[in-house]
Amino acid sequence: MKVLKGYVQNRTRSEGCITERYIAEEAVEFCTQHLSDVSTVGVPSSQKMGVSKPLSGCTVSVVDQDLLNQAHLYVLENTEEVLPYIEQHMIHIKTAYPKFRKRTKWLQDKHNNTFIQWLRFKVQSELEEDNHGVSENLRWLAAGPNMAVPLYRSYLIKGIKFNIKAQDDVRTTQNSGVYLLAHTMQVASAKDKNPILSNMGFYGVIQEIWDLDYQKFTIPVFRCDWIDSSGLVVDELGFTLVDLSKIGHRNDQFVLASQVKQIFFVDDPMHRGWSVVLSMPNREYNDVIGDEVLGDVIIECELFTRGMPNVDTFDELVLATKQSVQKILVPDYNIIFCIKNASVQIKHDVVVNQLFSIFTDVLKQCNNEEPRRYCEAIIQDITSGKD
Repeated sequence: MKVLKGYVQNRTRSEGCITERYIAEEAVEFCTQHLSDVSTVGVPSSQKMGVSKPLSGCTVSVVDQDLLNQAHLYVLENTEEVLPYIEQHMIHIKTAYPKFRKRTKWLQDKHNNTFIQWLRFKVQSELEEDNHGVSENLRWLAAGPNMAVPLYRSYLIKGIKFNIKAQDDVRTTQNSGVYLLAHTMQVASAKDKNPILSNMGFYGVIQEIWDLDYQKFTIPVFRCDWIDSSGLVVDELGFTLVDLSKIGHRNDQFVLASQVKQIFFVDDPMHRGWSVVLSMPNREYNDVIGDEVLGDVIIECELFTRGMPNVDTFDELVLATKQSVQKILVPDYNIIFCIKNASVQIKHDVVVNQLFSIFTDVLKQCNNEEPRRYCEAIIQDITSGKD
């Protein structure tokens, strides 16, 4: 109301002022949508979009070396400058162990266990050469992060707030659920020697927020409890259900904060112990100039179930009712209608009214002068399942 009151310039014609100003603003808003590099009218865009920063105080802790290596390895494998070194290291492993060159899983495990140390020595040897071409970022990445890691309870990533699970437990809001779509290795069992690489979705809950310190820059990462594949199902309506108690992927807990999408978990009232995965678009949706007319306005939403039958189902019900109504005349003009082949359950007044109209038309065709007196009882019998 404060905005609308601000539109009033002539207090004797307040409604007219509000109407004219509102129409003018809507017209300008429509025009600005077709102009590039022009700010739209209305709610101003947030200054937090694209900003990443801590939202709480930190606790500096010396973390376990295995967990630190796990987080550091994930950062390296998701850095573009390191990708050529990953290929070189895989070639080095295949050359050193020719008997295992066809065992993909073994090669990947060997790479994970030795790549950090191999990269450190590799970059150090290149730095000793003239015109080495090693960037400053790669130098500090190869050296590794500081063992004293700042831990945060809340962090802002590109304008989206993320909390750890312990922070959400004492609040009514939820900001700890994350989803990651990754191109990863999938195995059928522990004995599978021929895994495949494909895209796979992971659902998790943030347990800790680390800010890895590489001396010249920091990289925020999330340590998450990822849901095991046995705790993930899709129901008949297309909803994704997860069992938050089934935790897996213990050897790969970390993810870059910039890679995840925020999701929410809602308790499923139909299945105890399971939660429904829900997602929503960001609070601020920046339109992209040049997209298709429909492509830039469509937002994917989960389907909601409805008890009301759709148009096709309802038309089929009406047609079947018309075809299966039988008329029996008795001396006192009581007319009884029944529907063939089982009872019909009607749950909506709209359908009942349509049945009432059908029976009334049939009664009129039989020259019955009091159709309404009989239809209500007839419909009641049909909706209750009586023959």
